[in-house]
Amino acid sequence: MLDEKAVEAEIDNKGLNAPRLTPKLIDSKIVGEQYHIFSGTTLTVCVLHLVNGFTVTGESACASPENFDAGIGRKIARDNAREKIWQFEGYLLKQHLLEAQ
Repeated sequence: MLDEKAVEAEIDNKGLNAPRLTPKLIDSKIVGEQYHIFSGTTLTVCVLHLVNGFTVTGESACASPENFDAGIGRKIARDNAREKIWQFEGYLLKQHLLEAQ
């Protein structure tokens, strides 16, 4: 798993200050979250609600039901959903940069 704080520190130390996404910006887009564990399974789904009304989903599941832990499932599903926000916001930033040229 990526250590976002370490990456942010490296970016700051190198003086890379062009327009970019940050973990703080990504987190600011999230206004709500919901979770569902499907009965009889280890499948956990996270729905993140974004400030503009859009939603993204993330999933997690484990192969061995004996290893299932709801808290861990929620964390992995949320991380997977949050990762999608980076892609959408990256596209949006690139579009804004193009339009500013």
